[in-house]
Amino acid sequence: MRIDPKLIGFDIDGVVSNTSEAFLRILKQKHGIEGIKVTDITEFDVSKCLAIAPETIDEIFGILLRNPIEADLQPMPHAVTVLREIGRHAPLTLITARPEPKPIAAWLQHILGQDTFRQVRLTAMGDHDGKAEYIKKSGLKYFIDDRHQTCLELVRHGITPLVFRQPWNEGRHNLLSVSSWREIRDLCE
Repeated sequence: MRIDPKLIGFDIDGVVSNTSEAFLRILKQKHGIEGIKVTDITEFDVSKCLAIAPETIDEIFGILLRNPIEADLQPMPHAVTVLREIGRHAPLTLITARPEPKPIAAWLQHILGQDTFRQVRLTAMGDHDGKAEYIKKSGLKYFIDDRHQTCLELVRHGITPLVFRQPWNEGRHNLLSVSSWREIRDLCE
């Protein structure tokens, strides 16, 4: 399969950003809770698989939503390099369930640099459902997301999803998957 870079879009958390690493790091630093691994996060809603107070989970995700730079949110391995390469040939369309665009836009500019950031078209929806509408409006045919429910919704709307493999989506779908940004680069060459 070969994908025209002009026709693909990306989710942010769990695809571009390594949100689970940041969550576990902040959990350890601020709350002293350790010993949990990314592979222990077997549900997209972490409150369903980790024995952690909901207030603690909400606090940490609040930090990541409001201050991703301060929280030292890191990109997934090779994401920056591949996004910069794609950005030389096409706009970078990023559609996220995050409610506010400014904090994540600042983070994207921080990690990608100003030149690549100029190619970014960012939509912050505030909801996990309904991405198909925004994807279609952007003229995309492909979308990479780590939430398998989103990907199943996209299929119903004639969009080809690629599930970014994470422990919380393993064994829950029969869709095309990618495991790394190197795989994404190979698809977009």
